[in-house]
Amino acid sequence: MNMSLRHWPWSRVLLVAIFAALFASSAAHAQRAAAPTAPAPGASSISVASPDSAGMSATRLARLTTVFRKEIEDRKLPGAVMMIARKGKLVYATALGLRDPKGAEPMPTDAIFRIYSMTKPIVSVGAMVLVEDGVLQLMDPVARWLPAFKDVKVSTEGGDVAAQRPMTVQDLLRHTAGLPYGELTQNAAVKDALAKAGLFKPGVIEFDVRDMTGAEEVERLARIPLIHQPGTTWEYSLATDVLGRVVEAASGKRLGDFLSERMFKPLRMSDAGFWVPETKIGRVAEPFDKDPLAGTPIRLIDVSKEPGNDSGGAGGVATAGDYLRFAQMLANGGVLGGQRILSRTTVRHMTSDHLGSRLPLAATLGGSVLGASTYTFGLGFAVRPSDGIAPVPGSAGDFNWGGYAGTLFWVDPKEQLVAVFMVQSAGALRVYHRTLFRQLVYQAITD
Repeated sequence: MNMSLRHWPWSRVLLVAIFAALFASSAAHAQRAAAPTAPAPGASSISVASPDSAGMSATRLARLTTVFRKEIEDRKLPGAVMMIARKGKLVYATALGLRDPKGAEPMPTDAIFRIYSMTKPIVSVGAMVLVEDGVLQLMDPVARWLPAFKDVKVSTEGGDVAAQRPMTVQDLLRHTAGLPYGELTQNAAVKDALAKAGLFKPGVIEFDVRDMTGAEEVERLARIPLIHQPGTTWEYSLATDVLGRVVEAASGKRLGDFLSERMFKPLRMSDAGFWVPETKIGRVAEPFDKDPLAGTPIRLIDVSKEPGNDSGGAGGVATAGDYLRFAQMLANGGVLGGQRILSRTTVRHMTSDHLGSRLPLAATLGGSVLGASTYTFGLGFAVRPSDGIAPVPGSAGDFNWGGYAGTLFWVDPKEQLVAVFMVQSAGALRVYHRTLFRQLVYQAITD
């Protein structure tokens, strides 16, 4: 779309956003969708509804547009795409600001974003697809699929010791495998080993191991001691990267190919993947050069070429519409548009508490990723244990995750609510903007 959305009537903005983001597979298609016409046959598994018909106030939803437009005008964000579904209907979708702050092109609703850790829920679902196929089990030792991890050690103050039990697929899914992120761990010896192995690049770029093959990543990581005994402590980690390697070993396919076959194509997530081909590169959203608050450089991964490995923890790309379809599938109990990805019981299992009271969060930056939210963790998602306590609105049982560059999604089953927030803002304001988005979504609910 080449016109600004800010002066258009609400209904037309909504329709343009929906058709461009959810149903367009190319720039030409997006242009055709700019007029308020009926969607193409077979492309309406997330249908449009007025906010009032789905129990949300159009007037109150408009606060999202007003507030985030000001954030953009104040140079706190380059641009954003926001989508909200209630009771299975898309009730709000808008694109604001610029696709690339170095240019003048308005943010399109089908912009492609680096989703970083929002790749993790997608890969976790991929693993559970294989569980439902009878190929994987949550109790499987990781070494069954990746033999390099058979004799992995655990780092302690007294030296490296043997693991008391093998790390399992469940440990990978819930971040209790003892695998660290070099950016977050306080274990100096392990941090140094990760840097020497090229799995941690201080001062270069965060969360990027895409310059090596999957086999190289496994070989290097398996030689580094774990930071906790498996199954004893929650610490945010490279576990989902390893889970991606397990999916590849169990399926016999590259991670991106497996996800495309079993998830992206059935759900019509037409721009989801691990890199962006040349024909689509003009739709990639870009960040400011520097963090507007801290003044530090912002460096994001290069998604313009195929990576050496498909990073299950931080390598994905998607549009807001792609991710909305993925999230709505989960909200529907594993199905969307007649395409069943998971059973309802598997979705419930994934979005239940898998830490309980006996598994502590690490007393480090890797533990505070979850601890500050007061959420617990399931199999690939943060899960809310109660209505209260958390500093953000929500309901017991809602689940979510975000990404390094500021993206966020959540599903609230009780409120029949799905929300997706797409930005490229890897800086000090990302928590503020995520919280602001969430507050403004919930205040618009009327019944």
